[in-house]
Amino acid sequence: MPQLDTSTWFITILSTILTLFMIIQLKISSYHYYLIPEPKTTKMNKPSTPWELKWTKIFSPLSLPQR
Repeated sequence: MPQLDTSTWFITILSTILTLFMIIQLKISSYHYYLIPEPKTTKMNKPSTPWELKWTKIFSPLSLPQR
């Protein structure tokens, strides 16, 4: 049974790790980060409903005239 030649494993693993590190560094360096984040201004819009424009009278069942 032939023996497995492992003499090149070290350089193969080392070069793979180095290559992955370089690729990750290039990907990270391509991102653009903002230096000063500014708060986003939001304007609160009040929904317009028809019952807010006019006065409405609410009758409770107890206040109605007796029959």
